[in-house]
Order: sequence, then structure tokens, then C-alpha cells
Amino acid sequence: MYKICLVEDEEDLNHLITTYLKKEGYEVVSFTKGVDALEYLKTGEVHLWILDIMLKDSVSGYDIIKEIRTTNQSVPVIFTSARDQDLDKIIGLELGSDDYITKPYSPKELILRVNNMMKRVYATYSKKIKYENYEIDLDKRLVYEQDKEIVLTSLEYDLLLLFLENRNQSFSRDTILKKVWGEDYFGSDRVVDDLVRRLRKKMKTLHINTIYGFGYRLI
Repeated sequence: MYKICLVEDEEDLNHLITTYLKKEGYEVVSFTKGVDALEYLKTGEVHLWILDIMLKDSVSGYDIIKEIRTTNQSVPVIFTSARDQDLDKIIGLELGSDDYITKPYSPKELILRVNNMMKRVYATYSKKIKYENYEIDLDKRLVYEQDKEIVLTSLEYDLLLLFLENRNQSFSRDTILKKVWGEDYFGSDRVVDDLVRRLRKKMKTLHINTIYGFGYRLI
């Protein structure tokens, strides 16, 4: 059973989302205080985090994801926030979040995003892909360069896989948004450029061509 940690300081919303997640078959550990979530980080494996950015105590969602990423670069993280600002989304992505949903939101929309995320991250494959000096283990969602692991976030891995499975095919930014973030994503396509930049930085011999005014392709 997959374990989800929910950090949401609005108690009614916390209880509602917890109920929905449990009905979907997930194990849920919920917190209303960021400091308690930080303490829980030390206790064991979590398969997905849902973090409210603005919490009532001294610990924010940003603080929590920073701690998460010190030990685990790949566990998916969904940010929630009452503010719909591009800056919040960009900061969240820079810190390694995988999705962002603005309050007020429908619990069913959040569940849809959670289910899509879990399918992408934990789907079972039975093959490996090789590209240049890289080897991608699709069973474990791991990337290696000459036996040294390259740690990617979930979104970085999904973008890499999209390119590898469609080499020499050009993708518009809008298409990348739909295929990597999902059909229900609404926001600026600037996040695509940021994700490509991060992937290029980690995989320096990845030949991603920029198609100016359109998008990208891997050759």
C-alpha cells in the first residue's frame, strides 16, 4: 500500500482530503503543523507528499520540501496554496516539487492528480534504455552514467522518458505540459523551459535541441 503524507493546516480540509485518499486505497499520515511533518521525515518511507505552502506555524511547505530533498530527490511532491502566483509555482519547481494546485480546489481534482502521479512514478516496466553513456532502468526509474547514479526528480525523469521514447520528434511546450504534467495542468509554459534547463544541467551530454518559438526535441 502506498503511503501519502498530507500537510494541511485547515483541519476540515485536512480531514476531507484524508477521507478521499483513504477511499482510493492509500495509507494516509496527516499533519496540521509543519514542525510535526519535519519530525515525521525521520521515521520511514513515504511515496508522495502533499504540502500546503503557507502553514500557521513557523515551518512552511518550502521548509519541508528542502528537508525532503536533502535525503530523497525522487519522491513526488504536490504543493497546494491559496495564492495563484507564478512566483510561487516557480519557487516550488526550483525546490523540486512535481505539481501545484491552487485553493480552492475540488478534492476530486486533487485525487485525479495524485492517481496520475502515482501511476507515472510507480508503474512497472521491464526494460532498460541506453543513450550515449547513460542507462535508464525503467523498472526502478533510475538513471546511471557509467554506473554512477544521476538523481532526477519525478518530473525530470518523466520528461527524459518522453524524449527517449520519441527521439527526433519535436514537441511543443504545450504538448510537453500535457504529457508530463497531465491534461488537467493549468499554468505558464515557462515551467517547461525550467525543467529542460534542470535536465540539461544534470545530464550534460543529453542532446536536447531548442526549437525557438515552439519547443524541444531530443536527437
